[in-house]
Amino acid sequence: MAFRTGLLGKKIGITSIFTPTGDRTSVTAIHAGPCVVIDKMTPDKHGYSAVKLGFGEKPLRRTSKPELGVFTKANVPPQRFVREVRLETGDLDKFEVGQTVPLTTVFAPMSYVDVEGVSKGKGFQGVMKRHHMPGFRATHGTHEFFRHGGSIGCRLTPGKVHKGKRMGGHMGDDKKTIQNLVLLEIDEAQNLLLIQGSVPGGRNGFVVVRNAKKKTGVKVKLKGQGEPEVKSKNPMKASKAGGTTKAAAAKPAKK
Repeated sequence: MAFRTGLLGKKIGITSIFTPTGDRTSVTAIHAGPCVVIDKMTPDKHGYSAVKLGFGEKPLRRTSKPELGVFTKANVPPQRFVREVRLETGDLDKFEVGQTVPLTTVFAPMSYVDVEGVSKGKGFQGVMKRHHMPGFRATHGTHEFFRHGGSIGCRLTPGKVHKGKRMGGHMGDDKKTIQNLVLLEIDEAQNLLLIQGSVPGGRNGFVVVRNAKKKTGVKVKLKGQGEPEVKSKNPMKASKAGGTTKAAAAKPAKK
């Protein structure tokens, strides 16, 4: 299994930029640094290869003693968001404990990334909002039964509610991963990643950005960056700008 490198970050918000082709597109700005290496997991000691990264300093008064011991051993200040990122064994030498990770060593502009975050919590919701059920008709004969979920079973057979039945309940606040997003630009001076589209979570929510799993090494082609369209030699399919049809050519010009 091929593991992908990644970094931790925080969602700043959504804005819009112009692509090299001149198209205006919406992007999500992610503050992805500086990420500091807290520890390294090796196959000999831990059984797998990974690096433990930290993002965002945390006040000392809010750090427990076990956490403080880990940070003191790595000689780094307490970090607010800590996650392990799996790596290939040969990539462990690129990271040193106590050092920050530059963005350009992990990501490259115009590439695909996967973003993992926690979706917005929406509290307890009914079946119409949670599962997109249509509800009942609001006509005469229907009384106080407009947004209900309907029958959930029979008391004789099966005599219970099946597991996974779509009903009202807690909505949101789940770990979600959006795959194959385009990383348009990298602002290394401000540690910003500009990713095309939206990512899960609200503002100031922590996210994990990894290189794409399904599109590893695939080159991004924006709209308008492909091969130039070859004009058809068939006069019946000629474009308005490039050619004329036989009927138009045979028609005399107006004086």
